[in-house]
Amino acid sequence: MGKAAQLFETDGDIKTMFHPDLIWIECPSDVEEGWLYDGEQFAPPGVPVVSLDELKASVAAERFIREGVGIVVDGLKIETTRDSQALIASTGLSAVLDPEYRCNFKTVTGFVEIGAAQIIDIAKAVRAHVQACFDRELTLLRSIEAGEYHDEMLAEGWPDSSSIPTADLK
Repeated sequence: MGKAAQLFETDGDIKTMFHPDLIWIECPSDVEEGWLYDGEQFAPPGVPVVSLDELKASVAAERFIREGVGIVVDGLKIETTRDSQALIASTGLSAVLDPEYRCNFKTVTGFVEIGAAQIIDIAKAVRAHVQACFDRELTLLRSIEAGEYHDEMLAEGWPDSSSIPTADLK
């Protein structure tokens, strides 16, 4: 029924010592009777057992949220949603192809006219922000795989999106 019912050590063949319908699992030394087991891990009663796949999915969901919070580049508030990333990438390509390119660019607070150099700075800043989010996700996934992850880590270590000066992008 998914509960540790009895804990003990033996050198004998446990399958021959007890009824064959019982399921025996080797468990970590800190597990106590009454702990719950989900097929992958144990947890004390009252603590939800989350599968590794669910935990990894929650990290990916947090990365997706953090990725889209937006950034500030040289005082301009820039959206970083998936749609915005695509538009900025294509605008950046125009700026690379034509150094004289200018456009009316929509920021969070409204339109501004910007040129190729500023477009490229924005594209680089957005890419750096998104990559930092993916890097944090990878760090958390490695912590999960190593058994070192704890719930507080999900709120820590994400990139600060409040301000990115273009001098940091060069």
